[in-house]
This record gives sequence, structure tokens and C-alpha cells, in this order.
Amino acid sequence: MQRTAAGSRPAKPAITDPGLPVPPLLAERLAAAAPDDGEPQPVGGGPEVRTAACGYWERRGLPTGPERVVFGPGPGSVLLALLTAAGGDLLLPRPGPAWYEPQARLLGRTAHYTPTPSDCGGVPDPFALLETVRRARADGADPRLLVLSVADDPTGSVTPPELLHEACEAAADAGLLIVSDETYRDVLHDPHTVLVSPAEMLHDRTVVLTDLGAGLMPPGWPAALARFPEEGPAAALQRPVMEALTAARAVAAAPVRAAAVLALTEPPELRAHAAAANRLHAAVAGAAHRTVTARGAVCPPPQAGFHLYPDLTPLRPALDACGITRSDELEDRLPACLSGHRFGEDPAALRVRITTSAFYGSTPAQRRTALEAAEPLQVPHVAGALAGLDRALIELTA
Repeated sequence: MQRTAAGSRPAKPAITDPGLPVPPLLAERLAAAAPDDGEPQPVGGGPEVRTAACGYWERRGLPTGPERVVFGPGPGSVLLALLTAAGGDLLLPRPGPAWYEPQARLLGRTAHYTPTPSDCGGVPDPFALLETVRRARADGADPRLLVLSVADDPTGSVTPPELLHEACEAAADAGLLIVSDETYRDVLHDPHTVLVSPAEMLHDRTVVLTDLGAGLMPPGWPAALARFPEEGPAAALQRPVMEALTAARAVAAAPVRAAAVLALTEPPELRAHAAAANRLHAAVAGAAHRTVTARGAVCPPPQAGFHLYPDLTPLRPALDACGITRSDELEDRLPACLSGHRFGEDPAALRVRITTSAFYGSTPAQRRTALEAAEPLQVPHVAGALAGLDRALIELTA
């Protein structure tokens, strides 16, 4: 396969999609709203969706008023508007979601990566964060915005509260604003997992960003929320963010807005669907984790989402014998695999993301069967997909 000038393979989609059936209640709401699609919609969302968002955050311990909520057509447009409003460069965890850095590149801004412990969500080590900021400023750069994800893609781990507290203190000391990507907070494998938002620790410097496409809505219905504080430097970003969204005509379609209102109110049918999806995510990711670690890889236990992030460095001698020296060379050898270089890593590091939702089935009927199964690992096509992962690892390490 042809390589780019940077030595990595051509671009490959890195957006994760659980691929699960749309709950009938949500599909009905979208279809019923379709005739309204031609009506002009307010930038930032109308009162109904912003009020529903307030209820959503209230249930998660983050009370807010509708005037502090912005609703947009997907997280990319909202993050791009936040970058435009904040100015300066972006600070990202390494590894971090693949869609962050392109937003900075669109604006001609630099993304500075800071090391992140492998089992601590998308929150960097506080000392490494301060050193990254110091070096960037010494080189004449201007980092202003730090993006964190407490329930993380790509690692599938959740940040311990004590580390988050230290990282927030470091961000405040460095004069940074925080964007807290809380997309996967609703895709926790164990509902009793302790998850704390930076907005609870550094309220006036944190904007909360949530992509509804991970847990509440299908990813094909782009919808995202931003929660601004009532005062402080993060609150001052809201007006220029709205101006940027207005200039870009970044408005969610009326049917998507109507479906989002329903999803954010979380009626019993949708809560039951989300609980079943999370049980499936936990079962399959847990089984995949047992498979990769049994074959010698190092991998943080999955706590959220539908992906793993194993480190295959302990397998390097066997991989060298197969002619594999870089993570991008594993993409064609492991199922549902993306190279760590797509998440900010050096290609020489043998770290990859495995999207475990790919094991739910290749057809809508198969994925529905997996979702509805009391024991997903006993579903033949799920068990077969996991066995395929094991066979691929055996072939690489035999």
C-alpha cells in the first residue's frame, strides 16, 4: 500500500460506531419530524432542546441553565468553533481521539501532544502537561485550550478522580482553558464506575462537550452539546462560539433536533436500550481484552466505550520475525484494528486500537441478535469474531 510523505498509510476513518439498531421510539420521533425539515432553525438550538439538555446534565450532577447550552450538528463543528473563539494552539492527550487534531489543522493551529498514562482515560500526567506547555511557549507557540476525555477513546479507560484533580490544577496554573469531551460518559461498562467531570473541579475554566452519537443517538444523526459555565474565562467563549457557528451555518436539521430532545429526556425505553448496549459493550470488550492479554499484549482493562488499546511491544521479537516493525503494518493483520499513529503515537510504537463493536455482527440482524442476547459471548457470530482475533494474534506470534 502506498504511504504518505510522513511515512504513515493513507487516511482511514477512525470514528467508532457501535452499529446497533436504532430504538423504535427514536426512529419514530425522527420520522415524525421530517416534514419540519425545511423550517429555519436557530443557531445553537431552540429552547426545547436546550431545556432537555439541562435535564440531562442535572441528572449527572452538572446543573446549568438553558442560556448556557449550545446545540450543534456534531462535535467537530462545535470544537472548531471553540478553537476559533479561544485562539492559540491546542493541547491534546497522547493517545487521543483521531478527530481532535484535524480541527486545529483546519485553522492553521498547532496541536501539542502530552503523554497520558495508559489506564487513566484521556487525561495527561500533570507534570508532563506543564512541561509540554513550558516547551511550547519557549518555542514561541501559544497553547490555550486543553482537550480532555475522562471516559476515553481510544483506551476505553476512565480517569481516576485524584489524577483529574491534579491535571486540572496544572491546567489552571498554566492559564489553560479546558474542553471536557464527555461523549463516552454514558457508555460505562459498570454503572457504578466513579466518573468526575473537570467542570466539577475547575468550573469557570471548563466547557463540557458531548457527542450524542456514542450512547444516546445513532452516529449518523449528528448532534452535539456544549455546556458553558455562568462566569469566568470559559463563559466568555460562548458568544464568539455562537458567532463562529452562525458564520458556518452550523445548524442541526429539525428531525435530528427533535430526536435529540427525546433522547436527552431519557424515557424508560431508551434507558433500557442504553443499558442493554452497555452490557454488550462490556461483555465483548472484556472478552477481547482477555484474548489480547493472554497472547502477551499489555492492555488497560476496558471501562467505557467499545474499543481496546493494546500495546504489542512485548511481542516485538515475534512481530520482527513477521516483518512487522510499525503499528500501521498491523492494520491489515488484526481485525478491526487502527494504528496508534492515528491517535498521536509514533508509528514505531506497537500500539493499536481494536474496535470491539465490529465483533457484534456484519448485518443489522446479527447486531440486533447480539444486543438482545442474554449471553452475547454465546452468540455464534460473536464467538466466531472473537476467535478470529485470537487466530490473528496466534499467527503473528507463533
